[in-house]
Amino acid sequence: MTNTNPMNALGDPTRRQLFERIRQSPCTVTELVEIVSVSQPAVSQHLKVLREAQLVSVVKQGQQRIYQLNPNGLDELRQYVEGLWDDALRAFGDEAARIANAEDENAEASS
Repeated sequence: MTNTNPMNALGDPTRRQLFERIRQSPCTVTELVEIVSVSQPAVSQHLKVLREAQLVSVVKQGQQRIYQLNPNGLDELRQYVEGLWDDALRAFGDEAARIANAEDENAEASS
């Protein structure tokens, strides 16, 4: 198995659509084929990428394969988004401090 990055795996619109459906509830390949305009083999390839990225896992129930969210890959996505949020908050704080310093300098200059 390759180590596919979750962000790269979700870069494809069809995979995102499949992922979003699986987010709602576990489902079969047949159910997933019904929501996209690609063949069953193509859906299976997209699911393989999502599995390699650890975004989904599969459980065999009789002849069916049930796809569900995999917490491992979701944790990596969560950490990525939290990093973005931390960066945004840091940038906001830096800008607020810069504005406050500029206002203080202007106030001192006016005195």
